[in-house]
Amino acid sequence: MDATPAFRDPDRPSHARVDDLLGRLTLDEKIGLLHQYQQPVPRLGLEIFKTGTEALHGLAWLGPATVFPQAVGLASTWNPELIRAVGAAVGDEVRAMHHKDPAHVGLNVWAPVVNPLRDPRWGRNEEGWSEDPWLTGELATAYARGLRGDDPAVLKTAPTLKHFIGYNNETDRCTTSSTLSPRVLAEYDLPPFAAPLRAGAAVAVMASYNLVNGVPAHLSPLIADTLRGYAPDGLFVVGDATAVSNIAGAQRAAEDHPAGFAAALRAGIDSFTEDDADHGPTASRIREAIARGLITEADVDTAVRRALTVRLRLGEFGPDPYAGITTEVINCPGHRALAREAARQSVVLLKNDGVLPLGTEGRVAVLGPLADTVYEDWYSGTMPYRVTAFDGIAGVLGAEAVTRDDGADRIALWCVAAGQYVHAGAEAGPLSVSARESHFDAFYWGNGVLALRAVANGLHLGADDDGVIVNDRGGPGGWVVRETFRSEPAGSAGTVLIRHLATGRYLGVGADGVLRADRSSRDAARFRVDLVDDGLARCAALARDADVAVVVLGNHPMVNGRETEDRTDLDLPDGQEELLRAVHAANPRTVLVLSSSYPYAVGWADAHLPALLWSAHGGQEYGNALADVLFGAADPGGRLTQTWYRSAAQLPDLFDYDIVANDATYRYLRDAPLYPFGHGLSYTTFDYGELTLSADTVAPDGEVEIGVRVRNTGTRPGEEVVQMYTRQRGAPGGQPLRQLRGFSRVSLAPGTSATVRFRVPAKDLSRWNGDTTGRHVVHIGRSCADLAATAVVTIG
Repeated sequence: MDATPAFRDPDRPSHARVDDLLGRLTLDEKIGLLHQYQQPVPRLGLEIFKTGTEALHGLAWLGPATVFPQAVGLASTWNPELIRAVGAAVGDEVRAMHHKDPAHVGLNVWAPVVNPLRDPRWGRNEEGWSEDPWLTGELATAYARGLRGDDPAVLKTAPTLKHFIGYNNETDRCTTSSTLSPRVLAEYDLPPFAAPLRAGAAVAVMASYNLVNGVPAHLSPLIADTLRGYAPDGLFVVGDATAVSNIAGAQRAAEDHPAGFAAALRAGIDSFTEDDADHGPTASRIREAIARGLITEADVDTAVRRALTVRLRLGEFGPDPYAGITTEVINCPGHRALAREAARQSVVLLKNDGVLPLGTEGRVAVLGPLADTVYEDWYSGTMPYRVTAFDGIAGVLGAEAVTRDDGADRIALWCVAAGQYVHAGAEAGPLSVSARESHFDAFYWGNGVLALRAVANGLHLGADDDGVIVNDRGGPGGWVVRETFRSEPAGSAGTVLIRHLATGRYLGVGADGVLRADRSSRDAARFRVDLVDDGLARCAALARDADVAVVVLGNHPMVNGRETEDRTDLDLPDGQEELLRAVHAANPRTVLVLSSSYPYAVGWADAHLPALLWSAHGGQEYGNALADVLFGAADPGGRLTQTWYRSAAQLPDLFDYDIVANDATYRYLRDAPLYPFGHGLSYTTFDYGELTLSADTVAPDGEVEIGVRVRNTGTRPGEEVVQMYTRQRGAPGGQPLRQLRGFSRVSLAPGTSATVRFRVPAKDLSRWNGDTTGRHVVHIGRSCADLAATAVVTIG
């Protein structure tokens, strides 16, 4: 190897360094760089380079790391500076772990997700930021800026936007085609990708599983024709896991895999995420494609040049300005404090009739399936610790003043054919039938999905492919969830069949007395479910004895509404509203706290309860942040970035992507929702003054300054998110009824005021076809449905 090869000389231009390195590589070495696990080139000192470290709301899948609120929760802060700080913290933890294990912890991070949240039933709702494409772009840019770092020459990490493009359904996601008109593409799906790339915050993009207008997204001409044009410093495009294999597989868009891989490379895919760490099949298919004349070495060079450019920008071939970041930064005190602040600002007060904030005297019952747990989702890191709602409230009032109950029914299972009970011992192991009665806590997570926890040892029941039912699981989790069941009527009164959902098989009892999921419905065991202890009755009794009941409901983020699984409705999981009604009947001072990955249709709760709050799954500091808001140590500053509908009847078909024709999202919605986009209450009140414009008429290449005075008219300090919307008058073609153009988060002491100003270029008010002229109504207010000040500006 040269003493000082040009590619390692930081004084040379970047393109020259990449060209030098590319010219030193053999064809086989270059092909080895097209896989997710880029192969080492020892003779040049190149180590293995892994693309794809998950960093959606913290460093994931690599052991304990700081866990921040889910992305949709971070979005509800409407605070780009805070979101950028979270991104920076995550970037530091990625760098630290990379320094510890560079072969397995890559610096190309797969975050943020910028698909706008068109439909709240989408299983991956928790991963996105907003149903508004402009807001998605603003917040995702902030997160990506934090991830990439502030060094002008060297990236801390290389953020990758997901998933390009038109991807909002999990059901049949690899074979369904999203129909996107030029207008919907230009107005809705492309802008969230454009913003972070044009800002230089993101440097890579992942293609999506679906097809768009009949073409696999991994072969989309938009990659070359549009997407790359957004990135002034070049763009690295990665394939999603196994997605390139789908081209010749499930999508049948190529005759075989070499043809499919060649088509993807020509379309602009630079890295193939296939076969986990085994690069061999990808290399073999690329070599065959070259031999068949489907691609040339020049096509390989184009992709490898982009991969090497990212590695160069990450400082691999020169001085590392981030070398001082060590694993001491992971879950450091500063990051823990940031996690609490992010969770606090993400809490949205949906309704309050005066019961909040709570006083610090009296007794509180904390009830419901999420009362004393904090869940990780598929893209979470491993929490170093977790503060639950109960922990946070008890930390304020003292444990003696707080009671808790998860509301689960305690049951016993009687096997009819065996004439015995299902038995689970204190030691983790296979379940069997026995004369000894065992008890299980039953949790229902929606659509009849049941999880069972053995009382004997506090562990959940599950089964692997061998079907043996064991009580050795912490709870539902994993890519394939093996801890969930569904009970079905057995045909004879009072008995049920139990189906294990991961295997699709029904429970039976073998000759050895062991319980297994290995039967069809015809020969499955029948069970009688005996109610030992009624969870609703327990919770109602605790609520009756308390001054206030706090009911914590929501979803399990690994069940019913996650990657690979869309929701079918907007309802609370089975039994949760019944629990809420029972608690409210026992104590009218009932506060509902929703902790969920997506909106719910909670019309009954809104009509009957004095207070409702929502947050996404809030990470390790969730309980402390919730307590800060419940007791008034902090004003609830969160605002919704999605419309909360009254029912799924207000939504179009999940697979219909035409938001314009369907009056979809807040931009076009004509019905009254349950809670509008931008909604969120404070513990104080704000008054808006008259809206002012720098000019009533602005040239198409000019800009207008918009101002409004906001005053805290209450008795407490408060946080307001001032939101600006516009609507074009008399424009043809079904223009949006309202469109977010700006926002500002302000903190005001009682009696104080501030002037909030927005500067809007006239070109930003143009329609999708570029026409700017016309009269535009400007609104400023608290949400898209609570507008306090209005003016009109003419462009032209």
